[in-house]
Amino acid sequence: MFNLYNARASHFVPLTAVITMTVFRLFGFANVGGNGGVFLMGFFSSAIDGLKTVITAIGAGIGVWGVINLLEGYGNDNAGSKSQGIKQLMAGGGIIILAQTVIPLLSSLFGGGGGEGGGEG
Repeated sequence: MFNLYNARASHFVPLTAVITMTVFRLFGFANVGGNGGVFLMGFFSSAIDGLKTVITAIGAGIGVWGVINLLEGYGNDNAGSKSQGIKQLMAGGGIIILAQTVIPLLSSLFGGGGGEGGGEG
């Protein structure tokens, strides 16, 4: 009987492999265990697109918050609020630029950058 308290690390390797293969088959990833390995490019592509969208939305939110602080600083003649607003506006713009330029480079990190296939080598 498998006892979790007396288990060694070598007992968990086959168990995690079986669980991983089962999950991949349940979600319909193609070529599991075949010659090409696990083909997850569709998953990574959609995850990277979602990550890019979320980070862009966060940057836009920070930028809008900065504009509100900036306008509030001009309305109340408050130099501190103006300074904080311009900092937030620039930070939001920087996050948006980062999301639009750096996050798509993650797809090449996971092997989807040239059409050559998945990163085996």
